Amino acid sequence: MSLRLNPSRVFTLHRLRFPPLRLLPQKPLHLPSRRHLGFRSPPIYVRIAGAARSSESPRSVRGDLGFRARSLCGCGHGLARSMEAAHAVRDRIDLTEKEEKIFGRLLDVVRHFKLETQLRVAGGWVRDKLLGKDCYDIDIALDNMLGRDFCEKVNEYLKFVGEEQQGIGVIQCNPDQSKHLETARMRICDTWIDFVNLRSETYAENSRIPTMKFGTAEEDAYRRDLTINSLFYNINTNSVEDVTGRGIQDLKSGHIVTPLPPKATFLDDPLRVLRAIRFGARFDFELAEELKEAASDEEVKTALANKISRERIGHEVDLMMSDKQPAKAMAYIHDLKLFYVVFTFPENPQPAVTEQCDRYCILHINAAWTLLQSIGYSIFSDEQRRLYLYASLFLPVRSMIYIDKKSKQVPVASYIIRDSLKLKASDAEMVTNLHAACEKFVDLIPFLESNEDSEDLRVKLEDEYLEIPPASTKRVLAGLLLRQIKDFWRVALLISTLLHPKASHTCDTLNSHTELDRRREIFGKIESAITQLDLDHVWKMKLLLDGKAMMGVLQLKSGGPSIGNG
Repeated sequence: MSLRLNPSRVFTLHRLRFPPLRLLPQKPLHLPSRRHLGFRSPPIYVRIAGAARSSESPRSVRGDLGFRARSLCGCGHGLARSMEAAHAVRDRIDLTEKEEKIFGRLLDVVRHFKLETQLRVAGGWVRDKLLGKDCYDIDIALDNMLGRDFCEKVNEYLKFVGEEQQGIGVIQCNPDQSKHLETARMRICDTWIDFVNLRSETYAENSRIPTMKFGTAEEDAYRRDLTINSLFYNINTNSVEDVTGRGIQDLKSGHIVTPLPPKATFLDDPLRVLRAIRFGARFDFELAEELKEAASDEEVKTALANKISRERIGHEVDLMMSDKQPAKAMAYIHDLKLFYVVFTFPENPQPAVTEQCDRYCILHINAAWTLLQSIGYSIFSDEQRRLYLYASLFLPVRSMIYIDKKSKQVPVASYIIRDSLKLKASDAEMVTNLHAACEKFVDLIPFLESNEDSEDLRVKLEDEYLEIPPASTKRVLAGLLLRQIKDFWRVALLISTLLHPKASHTCDTLNSHTELDRRREIFGKIESAITQLDLDHVWKMKLLLDGKAMMGVLQLKSGGPSIGNG
C-alpha cells in the first residue's frame, strides 16, 4: 500500500497489515552512543500494582539478578530436551543517544503545552531492554489523550520551533478482528513511533465487543497478552513499572504467563495464543500449564479460527519462521492441538490427510532445522532459510493435490501458504519448486556420488536433447536442474537429504544423530561435486543460441513457444 502524507492532515488506515516503512524521506542516522539511565540504587525499580500514580515516588522491589538453572521439557515426540537456561535481567535500562533524543523531544511537547501527560514506553521495548537486547519498536502509551491528538501536538511544537512537521498515520481499531486500539504513528528523529492511549474495557451484556475508555497503567497492563509484555518504562520518572508484579519475575524465571486467567485473555484476542507460542520459542521460555490448557481449549481454538483473519495468523507464523527457534514454535503449535487451526487444508485433498500428517510435518521441520544448525546458517540468506523451513514443514504433503474452482490441480502446500496463511504467491511457488527440485535431487544424488555413467539417465537425456557424450551426462543433468531452481539449489539439495534412501526418514529415526551425520555427509559430497563441475551460477550463463538468434537464421518474423524457449 502506498501513501503520500501531508503534515497538515491526519490519514486513516484501515486494517494496515504491515505499517509503511518509509512514508517520508529518511535522514542520515548517526551511530548512537549510550549512557546509563541512572536508577537511584542497584535494585530494579518497579511500580507495584495499586501503587500511587506517577506523581509520587515509585516503590522499589529488590530481587536477585543471578542465573537460574531450569529444565525445559520440549514439545514431545522426540523433541524433548533438558537444558540449563540463564535469564539475566538488567537492573537498569540503557538508552541510546537516539532514544534519549526521542524521549527528550516528547517531554518537550508535554512541558510546552502543559499537558500533564504521563509518557510510558510499553511492551516489547521494555522487555528487550531489560534482557540486554536492542529494540527499535517503540510504542508510547498515553494516560490522558488519544495517540492522534498527541501527534498533532507534536506537529504544533515542531512548527513552533521552526522544524518540519511530520505526517500522521492512524490505524483504526477493529473489534471484530480483536484490534481494540486506535494507533497513531509518526516519525520522530527519523524513527517510527506508535502512540496509543492506556485502555480499560467494559463489556455490555450479551456482547463480546468491548467498550473502550481511558484507563490507568494498572488496567492497561492487565489487559495485555503476557506478563513479560506488560512492563512499562515511564519516561517522565525514568523508572520501570511492573504493575502486575509478575513481569520481571517471569523474565527471570523464564515463564510465559498471562496477567489475567489465560482462557479469558485468549478469548479476548485469540491471536495471543500464537504470540505466547512465538515468545516462548524465541526466548526458550516455558509455557505455563494453565496457559497450555487454555490454548488447547476447543472454545479458544474456535475463536482463533473464526475471529482472527488469516492474514494476521499468517503474519504470526511468518514471524516464528524468521525467529530464533522456528522448529520449537511449530512443535508448540502441534502439541497444543492447533496445527489444523493454523494450517488449514483444502477440501477433499488427494490423497486424503492421514492421521499422522501433522506429526510428520513437525518431525521434518525439526530434522531440517537441526541439519541447518549443524551445517551453519551462513550458507543461506534469510529468505532462503525461511523458505527452506516452509518447504521442510510441508514436505510430507508434497504429493498431495486438490482441485481448485477452475478445475486445476493445485499442490496442497501451495494452498496452505497462499490461501491459509495468506503469504506471497511467490512463496507458494518457490516451495512447490523446491519440492519438485528435491525429488529430482533424490534421483540425481546416487549418480553424482558414483564415478560410473548411468545408462538409464543418459538414455533419457538423449531422448530429450539428442545425443549427449557420456562424459557430459552428469554436468548436463545437474546443470539443467540448477538452471530451474537457480540460487535455491543448495536449499533443494539440503531438503532432498531428508528423502534420500540412504538416510532413513521413519518417525523413529528421522531426528537421530546417525541420520544427521549421514545427511550432512551427503550434502557435502553433492555440493562439492556440483562445484567441481563448475555449475554454480550456471543459470547466469548466456545461451549459445537463443530464440532471437534462431529466428534470424531461419528468417522467421514470429516464433512460437519452442523458439521463445531457445
